[in-house]
Amino acid sequence: MTWLITGGAGYIGAHGARAMAAEGEQVLVLDDLSTGVPARLPEGIPLVHGSALDGELLKRVLTEHGVTGVVHLAARKQIGESVAEPTRYYQENMGGLATLLDAVAGAGVRQFLFSSSAAVYGNPDVDLITEDTPCAPMSPYGETKLAGEWLVRAAGRAHGIATVCLRYFNVAGAAEPELADTGIFNVVPMVFDRLTRGEAPRIFGDDYPTPDGTCVRDYIHVADLAEAHLAAARRLAGGSTGDLTVNIGRGEGVSVRELVTLIGEVTGDTTPAIVEPRRPGDAARAVGSCALAERELGWSARRGVREMVESAWQGWQLHHPQQRHG
Repeated sequence: MTWLITGGAGYIGAHGARAMAAEGEQVLVLDDLSTGVPARLPEGIPLVHGSALDGELLKRVLTEHGVTGVVHLAARKQIGESVAEPTRYYQENMGGLATLLDAVAGAGVRQFLFSSSAAVYGNPDVDLITEDTPCAPMSPYGETKLAGEWLVRAAGRAHGIATVCLRYFNVAGAAEPELADTGIFNVVPMVFDRLTRGEAPRIFGDDYPTPDGTCVRDYIHVADLAEAHLAAARRLAGGSTGDLTVNIGRGEGVSVRELVTLIGEVTGDTTPAIVEPRRPGDAARAVGSCALAERELGWSARRGVREMVESAWQGWQLHHPQQRHG
């Protein structure tokens, strides 16, 4: 098998590419480098600079490299940004996926792994979200992921492509400091950024119907997520047919306030958080059941939230050495 990973120089993609290559899989990366960093990829993993929107490039890459499976991660992924720029999200996320699937079908590739999101569920009133929980996304980002799943499955049925859709919950941490998330969009790096600039962390809304009033989330270590990609790829390579959609998380809820407190313990900076208004598109609680992933992929998360925060903090310090650290 030779796997093309789109977005493979990104935070999640590079972890997946490294994990798959370390286990002997042949890996090739396509990335437009809008957020990807070439240095994240070890020597031996080829990098093609390009976009999933470029159909001619995709056809050439798939053919010239003898690609037999695709892992599609390339997408815009900020909920707030998607609310402000919905057409951009539909054009890039859906347009890129449709172009890629056309190229995949034309090249005779028969294994396809899609990076989806727990954002497809919206704000269901359940303690644990299962794959059968009705989907009602609350943002254009979530809508593009749900519609993306529909398109992946439809293309799979039409062209005999075996598919897996992984619905990630909230990703944090780093397998190595140099692979840490360099963006300041997710909650852990956002808190690090505030603390290292001598500012109080922000909590967006404390009036949600949760035990402490702040949003409750299921956090997954990016190294565990990378192992889930490997498990799903091997399922596909093993000759599985049809489609599979699974949650990827830990099945445990952590509130934003609890997370901020833990970050204070790890960094040594316990500056109290300030509360600001809710952000559009944020669900009150999103915690997933991952029993299906364990049953179908033989995968379950092994790392805890403290390990996520500690590893992310090591990476933050490496990438931001000029800033004050608590």
